[in-house]
Amino acid sequence: MKKHTPKPDGRLRVIEGTHNPLLKEMRKAFAGGDITPDGYCAIEGMRIVEEAIRSGLKFRAVFFSEASKNKAERLLPQLAAHTETLLLADNLFASAVPSETPQGVAALVKCKVFSLKEVLTKAAAGPLIAIAGVQDPGNLGTILRSAEAFGAGGVLLGEGTASVFNSKVIRASAGSVFRLPMVKVKLGEVVADLKAAGLRLIATSSHKSKPLNQADLSGPIAIFIGSEGAGIPRELLAKMDETIAIPHSPAVESLNAGVAASIVLYEVARRKNNSPRRKEDTE
Repeated sequence: MKKHTPKPDGRLRVIEGTHNPLLKEMRKAFAGGDITPDGYCAIEGMRIVEEAIRSGLKFRAVFFSEASKNKAERLLPQLAAHTETLLLADNLFASAVPSETPQGVAALVKCKVFSLKEVLTKAAAGPLIAIAGVQDPGNLGTILRSAEAFGAGGVLLGEGTASVFNSKVIRASAGSVFRLPMVKVKLGEVVADLKAAGLRLIATSSHKSKPLNQADLSGPIAIFIGSEGAGIPRELLAKMDETIAIPHSPAVESLNAGVAASIVLYEVARRKNNSPRRKEDTE
């Protein structure tokens, strides 16, 4: 049976073999679940690619499967003219992406990189979220999505935390990963920097903690979210200014990290939005 080869279509360049450098780079980025040495990450799906465009990211290449060639008509006008746009046979595309049901669109995009100093400057805009070892991609993506939705200033990614450039994290974040200021740190080593910047450190914990509705969430704060199983390490917990707990039914042992972070972020935003306006703001 003769092998079927996709036909060229406008700006689309046909790739027939597995040895194309860009295809190999995308495959490697997906497999590694992190950014490449030159700062690119692999993303998949029409919605996520459009979120990357909306977020102003630089594209290295966009890949289309033959079955999804019609999606190129929608995306090409949104891409810079110099962006590589490649057309792959369906089986070749499916072999390069991680999802079991490929959507036919994937890309390599330049990821924004921030320093700790840059993230700390964002604390005036909203709370910083410090993630201590959250490994589940769905939970991490949920935290990032809620962080953007409820006005967090930035995110500190502690050791043991899943890569935010994992394709499952990116998908769960619904594109928030492209816009949030984030930096990888060793949380125990940056506590002094956070306090020097005037932040109070608050951790979620189920042991001997103040109920969320009684906690002081005002002013510049950093909210620490622990891992799904172990929570926040004891030595890090000892450095907190306050620990808080979310009251819930005793029939449930605990809330997962994504839900807990979302509830705390919502409560911070709710209080901020409901706080009385300062006198000088009304004059």
